[in-house]
Amino acid sequence: MRIRRGEFERIRSVLEEADAEEPLTAREILGLLEDHGEEFDSAHRIATVLGRREETGDVEVIRDQPYRYRFPTANN
Repeated sequence: MRIRRGEFERIRSVLEEADAEEPLTAREILGLLEDHGEEFDSAHRIATVLGRREETGDVEVIRDQPYRYRFPTANN
């Protein structure tokens, strides 16, 4: 399954706008996206997009129950 162009950027921009500092679950991220008028298929889709971007260091996946996602910043 290919990542649709811009999905990661849409997620990241909403989280920056929401000033989310704590690691969030995919379901929490989905809620924030919906609050900002962004549509995503599911929390599973968000987890897929973010999991693939972990390889490039754009996102940190915290493997706990449930998984949480954190975006590295200059302050972290």
